[in-house]
Amino acid sequence: MNLPDLLLQVECYVGLRRAIGYTVRYEEKLLKEFVQFLASQDSSSPIRAQMAVDWACAPVPGRGLAGQASRLRVVRGFLSHLRAALPETEVPGPGVLAPLRRPSPYLYSQGEMEALMQEALRLRPEDSLRPHVYCTLIGLLASSGLRVGEALRLNMEDVRLDAATPHLHISEGKFRKSRLVPLHATTAEQLVGYAKERKRLGCDALSDAFFVSEKGGPLTYDACCDTFGGLLRRTGIRKDAGSGRPGMHGLRHSFAVGRMVAWYRAGMTVKDLLPHLSVYLGHVQPAHTYWYLTATPELLGAAADRFLQYAGMGGRHD
Repeated sequence: MNLPDLLLQVECYVGLRRAIGYTVRYEEKLLKEFVQFLASQDSSSPIRAQMAVDWACAPVPGRGLAGQASRLRVVRGFLSHLRAALPETEVPGPGVLAPLRRPSPYLYSQGEMEALMQEALRLRPEDSLRPHVYCTLIGLLASSGLRVGEALRLNMEDVRLDAATPHLHISEGKFRKSRLVPLHATTAEQLVGYAKERKRLGCDALSDAFFVSEKGGPLTYDACCDTFGGLLRRTGIRKDAGSGRPGMHGLRHSFAVGRMVAWYRAGMTVKDLLPHLSVYLGHVQPAHTYWYLTATPELLGAAADRFLQYAGMGGRHD
């Protein structure tokens, strides 16, 4: 099959994926790169599985080992589709490339999160917005599960605290998905207090960004991580045996696990609520949420208690 025909097959495949609700911009880009790779091989033979593996593993600037299995997974889906029209097409088997394991997250206790926020209020310069920025940012991440980048990109108009249900508008987050994130009343109250402090210190005229840096522009990710690292050192929070390295992203993990624990303890049907948590966190598929649900002793204990209740009723849901 020549290059134009393969590109047409890609268009058909991604069109089908798009029609059933998938976000395919990333897939479409990768598959077009794969087709160009096939064309560069100058081979008239059917597509072989090894060609897909060679493409997925080819060194590309800015791409590491972690993306190889992901790229091969995308190509496997396309080749399976193509094989319906071209039976001689070979599809690499699953597990040809083992995915790299993501590092275990650090899960913060309620006391640790409160300690980080209190330490943030001691940041200098005194009577500046900086202590309030970091205290509020940590509290928001811990109570909403936002990605750090999503919080830093918030503009004033995205923080809708006067709405009937206070919420945030996350504009084109990861995978270019926009969503509304409802806020708990206590979180909204803290954001109102921060907004007043922001206005009192004259920062409204400096930037439309909700979280403003000392230089008057949006808070940057690097500066945020550096400051958070200092807060971790001063509060004595460090990596323990069996835990991940503490960082800002751990606040998102802690939120997801905490929500699961609360649902189990309230006797709610967690499997029915997981899709809602997935949407709230901004995941394209519920499967992406499972990585956040690390098996902690607290979570396992809550799940075990729930199972004992279920077993005690003979497997019936009341």
